[in-house]
Amino acid sequence: MNYLKIGIFLVSGALTGCSNPTSSISSPGSRQAQVRKQASVSATHKPRLPLSVVFKGESKFRSIVAKAIRENWRELPIGDRTIRVARELTGSPYANYSLEVDNRIESPVVNLNAMDCWTFYENSLAISRMLALKHGPYRPEDMLQMIEIERYRNGTCTGNYLSRMHQLEEVFHDNQRRGLATNITPRLHGSVRIKREIHEMTVQWRNYRYLKHNPSLIGPMGKIEARVSKLPVYHVPKDKVRAAEAYLQNGDICAITTHDPNAYTSHVGLIVKIHGRAYFTHATSERSKGRMIIIDRPVSDYLYENSKHAGMIICRPLDLSATH
Repeated sequence: MNYLKIGIFLVSGALTGCSNPTSSISSPGSRQAQVRKQASVSATHKPRLPLSVVFKGESKFRSIVAKAIRENWRELPIGDRTIRVARELTGSPYANYSLEVDNRIESPVVNLNAMDCWTFYENSLAISRMLALKHGPYRPEDMLQMIEIERYRNGTCTGNYLSRMHQLEEVFHDNQRRGLATNITPRLHGSVRIKREIHEMTVQWRNYRYLKHNPSLIGPMGKIEARVSKLPVYHVPKDKVRAAEAYLQNGDICAITTHDPNAYTSHVGLIVKIHGRAYFTHATSERSKGRMIIIDRPVSDYLYENSKHAGMIICRPLDLSATH
């Protein structure tokens, strides 16, 4: 049975018809994902805060890079390369709020010693893209630049907290608009549009260091959340996910959607293919799973662990190219 759905597809913020349902979703074993659609990036930026503040875990960074060079990971497709990095991070402790490092100055941050679910996928993808973008030597500043491109609106950190995207839905939307990724969710069988009203950061602003020290940012943050609430967001409900597994690839970003009317997603990780199944690898805060980065169970099984899980969103990253 063909589980692809011909229909609407989110491109640069607009919904358009698509006549070729296999152009962005490949069947198992296909080399479609190995074609590198590349977005341009500029020269490495210097951190806005001292490197000792914004980069933790340099020994881990050096170890991963050395192994990647020995095994020539840069020649792998981006998804396979990303999962090679992710496997090296398995077992790292879980830690929340690792990006909150200053009261006022915003800067890209990396902590390879401890991660939450979002920084785990970002760190894996950042090293993966860095390896392919150029030959070594590789520096922490190179990885920080990859983080900036992925997480900040239009790929640029202005030094203001509001330049960082704080909702996965906006990251997926902005990165697709810039040619850094493809949100394949609308074209997976069973996908449906969902609607949420985002208020998390304006309601829980005391939990965020920058907002707590700069209450004047709460109003503008509310406007950003209102814009995110209006984005066209699709997910695959969990009863349809097993059928969609065959079309997922190594390194796909998998966001877990929630039934909460005030949030689209509650968790995120990466897809790793094992014996034909799409497993969910993530940084988990669950004590029963060790509060660390793990390769869990197949994503469809994972979704049924918790009644709060509604489904999944899949975003497929692309490689970058340097400008001269």
